[in-house]
Amino acid sequence: MRIKLLSGISLAIIIAIAGCKSQQRKFEFVHPESGQRVAFGEKVKLKLNFPSTSLDSVVYSIDGQPFVTKTDTGSVVFDTKQYGFGDRSLSAKIYAEGKEDIAYSNVLVLPPNAKNYSFEVVNEFPHDTKAYTQGLQFAEGVLYETTGGPEDLASDGVVTSIRKVDLNTGKVLKIEKPDGFFGEGMTIVEDKIVFLSWQNKKGYFYSKDSFKKLKEFNYQNSLEGWGITNEGTRLIKSDGTNKLYFLNSNTGNEEGFITVYDENGKVDLLNELEYIDGKVYANVYGKDIIVIINPQTGAVEGRINLVGLYTEGRSEINNELNGIAYDAAGKRLFVTGKLWPKLYEIKLVER
Repeated sequence: MRIKLLSGISLAIIIAIAGCKSQQRKFEFVHPESGQRVAFGEKVKLKLNFPSTSLDSVVYSIDGQPFVTKTDTGSVVFDTKQYGFGDRSLSAKIYAEGKEDIAYSNVLVLPPNAKNYSFEVVNEFPHDTKAYTQGLQFAEGVLYETTGGPEDLASDGVVTSIRKVDLNTGKVLKIEKPDGFFGEGMTIVEDKIVFLSWQNKKGYFYSKDSFKKLKEFNYQNSLEGWGITNEGTRLIKSDGTNKLYFLNSNTGNEEGFITVYDENGKVDLLNELEYIDGKVYANVYGKDIIVIINPQTGAVEGRINLVGLYTEGRSEINNELNGIAYDAAGKRLFVTGKLWPKLYEIKLVER
């Protein structure tokens, strides 16, 4: 067998080419891979592929905010506990030999698996089939309900309204029918009812006793009104996205927001809301699902599957599950839906 030897010149060329390739290595993240899912609380190692050149410094940033600067090529650790859920943008900017370069990656930070619940029906109560339910609250032994008024149902007497309703009989004890907006969610704060419009970009304060409008407020970053509840000192508002906004309970001005995620990603279409024992219960529009949200973090900690609660004669449209109310004194949970003939008291059963 004969082996052909490379000439000294050929070998030198190969070595030179390899050297050039080494020097031209791309500055990029080796870990984590872009879009990688990580659990909240996990410490993620950030490792870079550096070009073979002298290094002055490298600045690591999370969501555009620098968090550590290094002068060597060692890895750094990103502690997800210091940041919220959702997409976290990662970047590293290198300074070397009077030049700059930047590398990008991102991770999706998600909460632990939510608990799953089914239900048992404890009681059934009559519900007005012309009530296109948008907001529901139990207070002082009666229900307060707000409804919307789709144009295609107006001829059937379905209108925007605020109602005071007897729980046991479903009888409407008091009603006000505001003009000029499509009604959405409501909540009671002291002696006032806060009532949302859908797309008018306004919310309204009404007297709880007389149902007369007291004042209004403009929406800000949350452009639509869907659901609203309160935690005592602040209002909590949904707008059909995966955000919950915190509003001043006296003025309606926005004071912050959280983004809502479960173990699979963001949870959109948050609708009617109820604040129960420190958690926000939210209807997910178009699904027979209620999610239980931690208002401090935005994590979905529970998921109630209400499929099968109401099926008989149910229409495919305009019959969405929507309406959550809680009797804090009696520890009773009530749910209903748009134009449903019944309101249900249910008990949660953990799976």
